[in-house]
Amino acid sequence: MKVTVDQDKCVSSGQCVLNAGDLFDQRDDDGVVVLLVESPPTDQADNARNAAAACPALAIDIEE
Repeated sequence: MKVTVDQDKCVSSGQCVLNAGDLFDQRDDDGVVVLLVESPPTDQADNARNAAAACPALAIDIEE
């Protein structure tokens, strides 16, 4: 699995951090998504998928 984010699409909703706080963070100044782990471990795969599904801006892409 490979995770990528499009910071230009991000609307700073924080759903990524709520669903997968070990994989995503937000910039302090504007709340835009920051990808912490590009290739999450198997036990975090569902969290990554949930974060992508919850993102209202569709700013998270997952390549299986």
